[in-house]
Amino acid sequence: MNTNYSSAKEIYNELLEICPGRVQDNESIRRQHGDDLSWNTRALPDLVITVRKTEEISTILKLCNDSRVPVIAYGVGTSLEGHIHAPYGGVCIDLSEMNEILDVRTEDMTVTVQAGVTRMQLDSHLRDTGLFFPIDPGADATIGGMAATRASGTNAVRYGAMKENILNLTVVTADGRIIKTAKRARKSSAGYDLTHLMIGSEGTLGIITEITLKLHGQPEAVSGGICPFPDIHSACEATITTIQSGIPVARIELLDTLQVKASNQHSDLSLQETPHLFVEFHGSPSSVQEQSEFFQVIAQDFSGGPFVFSTKTEERAKLWKARHDALWAAKSFVPDTHMIITDICVPISSLAEMIDRTQELIKELDLTAPLVGHVGDGNFHLFVMVDMNNEQQVANAKALLEKLVELAHRFDGTCTGEHGIGKGKIPYLEKELGKDVVAIMKSIKRTLDPNWILNPGNIFEI
Repeated sequence: MNTNYSSAKEIYNELLEICPGRVQDNESIRRQHGDDLSWNTRALPDLVITVRKTEEISTILKLCNDSRVPVIAYGVGTSLEGHIHAPYGGVCIDLSEMNEILDVRTEDMTVTVQAGVTRMQLDSHLRDTGLFFPIDPGADATIGGMAATRASGTNAVRYGAMKENILNLTVVTADGRIIKTAKRARKSSAGYDLTHLMIGSEGTLGIITEITLKLHGQPEAVSGGICPFPDIHSACEATITTIQSGIPVARIELLDTLQVKASNQHSDLSLQETPHLFVEFHGSPSSVQEQSEFFQVIAQDFSGGPFVFSTKTEERAKLWKARHDALWAAKSFVPDTHMIITDICVPISSLAEMIDRTQELIKELDLTAPLVGHVGDGNFHLFVMVDMNNEQQVANAKALLEKLVELAHRFDGTCTGEHGIGKGKIPYLEKELGKDVVAIMKSIKRTLDPNWILNPGNIFEI
């Protein structure tokens, strides 16, 4: 692949004509758009362009494609595997001002939004409709970014991830074509499924500008609470039994002992310092009561409890805010270190053993790594705290990440449940899927982006 890209500065004047007053090249803006929480090598774009409509993106991509200038899409920068880094420079297209909620169809339970709409903005807009969008990756990410990285979150065990909740997309291809991947119908057998091809493509096949989402009815009642366990294994076994018993749990989240300590300190909680499950049920008042009682019995079978639950909104909100703030709690718990955030996902039947082995590895390598998990679907995250000036600690952290993926693959799992490949997990993609599968992926990339201008160096080395 020829990586002889042109500098975006060579087409600065043409870009300025497309977006007057919205093309920036100062270093602070470039750094904001080329830096993230990952430990991948930072790389800044040459220019940052704030766009306001799909047609502007189309014109920009035609120009960049003709000039062989790389293009990276940017929402709010919450991705975690170096997705927004620009190793070949180029143009960063900032979609944050494309933030209109275009069309709410309550009868069809759908909404169409521009890519820059954030999760919390959409949640607020839908509050009085009786509907809600369930995907909540924790950060207040943009819907476009969530689609591009195939995001998930705490509700995925019941409502699925982004790929289950998107009906169609408006996408601008590398050569500037504007396409809609489907209609608003709930299902279709018409041709190739381009919608799901674009979901999770991480900005390498096209730039997503509009998304039509499935909505769900707000539950009549919600019951949620916390349940301590004597150890991680017991909490995982209780989770597996809950899922296998057919209880329609909406959320079931694991915090290990170290994360509980950090969250107590950061979020003003007073939880017992032992592994906890945060659990939530949606339904009618009687069904959530019944489900909560059923879960309590399961927890007791694995030496867990007491399960303290409530239907009061303010009490549940405090607990789930603490769960969503887990990353920042971990960071403040071990100050003056760099946080390496990673995730893996395994079949739920292997979850308990996978986490047990992970905890053993952390101890063997003498690392500090709080663990949280969307354990209802076999997915968990580590916050590995590393002193980047300590060479041995850095080496141990790298060894942990490699061994973690090896373990996940041994259990027929994946190197990433919801963060994506980005630039950080490129070495593991071929190991996971094989050379032939990656070769097919690259052929799709070449077909849709022959000049390889869309987020080069993402998903594949070039």
